[in-house]
Amino acid sequence: MMESSDSRPFGELPGALVEEILKRTSDLGQELLDEFEEMQAHRQKWREDLREAGLLCREADLLSFPPHIPTTCAVDGSYVVERLLTSDLVAGAAVAVEGLTPPSEKRHWPEPRHKVWIQYEPHESETGILVRALVMGMELHLAAQAPHEVVFLDGSLTTPLIYFNQAFNKSQIVPHLKTTKEFTDRAADFLEDYRTILSASRSDRAWVAVPKYTTRREIGCRLHWPVQHDDRGLLTFILEAGEYTKPVPLQEPDEPWHLNTTTLNLESLANRVMTLLGEIQVVYYRPSPGMPAVRLEVSRSITENPTRLAGVLQGVRHQCGAPGLMEPYPLYMADRMVKHLASGIAACRQVTTQHVACHYQGRLDDVFLGLHSYRTESSQ
Repeated sequence: MMESSDSRPFGELPGALVEEILKRTSDLGQELLDEFEEMQAHRQKWREDLREAGLLCREADLLSFPPHIPTTCAVDGSYVVERLLTSDLVAGAAVAVEGLTPPSEKRHWPEPRHKVWIQYEPHESETGILVRALVMGMELHLAAQAPHEVVFLDGSLTTPLIYFNQAFNKSQIVPHLKTTKEFTDRAADFLEDYRTILSASRSDRAWVAVPKYTTRREIGCRLHWPVQHDDRGLLTFILEAGEYTKPVPLQEPDEPWHLNTTTLNLESLANRVMTLLGEIQVVYYRPSPGMPAVRLEVSRSITENPTRLAGVLQGVRHQCGAPGLMEPYPLYMADRMVKHLASGIAACRQVTTQHVACHYQGRLDDVFLGLHSYRTESSQ
């Protein structure tokens, strides 16, 4: 019986290379140990820094919790650009997944809870940028339409602006792509959904962005903590279960927010979006001892209302109870779903190849060579 690659992780590497990797791993382990010990030594001082700055809060201090556990869901998306010999197979999907349902929940969320885009496109280097923005727009649309009280988004609230701006710029270079037309045709709706999420004006809805990875240091910069540590990593050591940080404004970018929507006459909507981006608030919350600190990006209209903020924290805590999960349950499930897009698209290509082969009047070599995949780009 053949051994799997998981059981022999270094099976294909030269012996000398493996030895050097293992030696360097031992050195790295000591460096990390020194870093952990330094953080432990300064933990109490950093907690005092937080407390003296008025930034250390306890969930129990919020006296205005909602009378029931909030309903939740999460959205995530992924795209694939499969480079074939004669064209590109482009696919993107956004999915929405409900959280663990409170016992009192009676509402029904009708299917479908997903959006899909799949096309064959001519070879273009900008295709990935366009389909990535399209998928982001589909995620925002699902999130804006979700009937739940707390809606989780994967990544930062600033990510859609970055992806949209890149796509607006590239759309002028590749206007012939079907993906370009789909994105530009729906751009106004996508920006309106984005505005809805950023404003969060409805008292019965809260949209919460939960980045897995961030380098931002809103609190670290304010309290002059070591620059080698981002806020999430350091606050995981500092915060106890049930503690959170007082909401602070999102760290300002090096350059002003920008959306190049001139060719689509969407400047007014784009300006409203950029104004709302300047009002994003950041909260770090540690829901349980087994969870790291979670970065939450929300609208200022949520943080200024103690009841709405308490509902968000309660929704996060209720969805972070499963052992081993390092993020809210519906975000974890949505991420697992979209990661399987690449394998699903490979099967779609095989079905397409079979259909063409059955009806093509020329040589079968043309079909199998022309639809052969030699490189796949994806975002998961």
